[in-house]
Amino acid sequence: MEKLWKDEFRQIEFEFEGRYATLIFPPEDVKTSHWMLKTEYFGAFPALEIQLLRRGYHLAYLKNVNRIGTDIDTDAKMRFAKYLREAYGVSAKCVPVGMSCGGLQAVGFAAKYPDAVSVLYLDAPVMNFLSWPFGMGDCVVNCGEAQYKEVLDALGMTRSELIGFRGHPIDKIPMLIEHQIPVVMVYGDSDTVVPYPENGYVLEKAYRQTSVPLAVFGKVGCDHHPHGLADPAPIIDFILKYDQ
Repeated sequence: MEKLWKDEFRQIEFEFEGRYATLIFPPEDVKTSHWMLKTEYFGAFPALEIQLLRRGYHLAYLKNVNRIGTDIDTDAKMRFAKYLREAYGVSAKCVPVGMSCGGLQAVGFAAKYPDAVSVLYLDAPVMNFLSWPFGMGDCVVNCGEAQYKEVLDALGMTRSELIGFRGHPIDKIPMLIEHQIPVVMVYGDSDTVVPYPENGYVLEKAYRQTSVPLAVFGKVGCDHHPHGLADPAPIIDFILKYDQ
């Protein structure tokens, strides 16, 4: 099906391997092969995506089986990326846009398929399941039984087994660094859902010890929402610099 997204951009909706999929096209006069992969929450907080569409980027999304970044979704995203390259001529590398649980998916995708990623945009990303949703760290976390069950069911383990789990997004940071993947990250310093000190900051601290490009923008007094910046220009500048 074809329609307009945000009353401005051509959008096609279709099935890919039995999943909902969509691709949004930039205006023809600025069209490039560059593209964003929204990893979760399609349509949420789209200011950055709209600006990059206007600069010639495509925007794609493939529905997930779960929000926890398991291989069934990570691998499907790679097949989807190959399909988009063959069918629509987008670049071999994309810019994953990962907000909250979308952040953990973006990290997992980049760690497993680094050659398919040019730049990572992470926004209040889940990086540590012991923090979100279980609140086992020092920070206050406002989550509950539904989120506990979601994580444990997706990973196929008990809460006790999760303590010894070594497949958290934070465990994948070395792969991002090894492959020199630039990261631009936004967070709220009052986030009570995905506390920054136990999640995004772990990535920031690791990157600060390297020369891999990193830009971090903290929002004073901001909780988990809203995602993004009031003016996304600094994020866009970083993406345009490193998405080559």
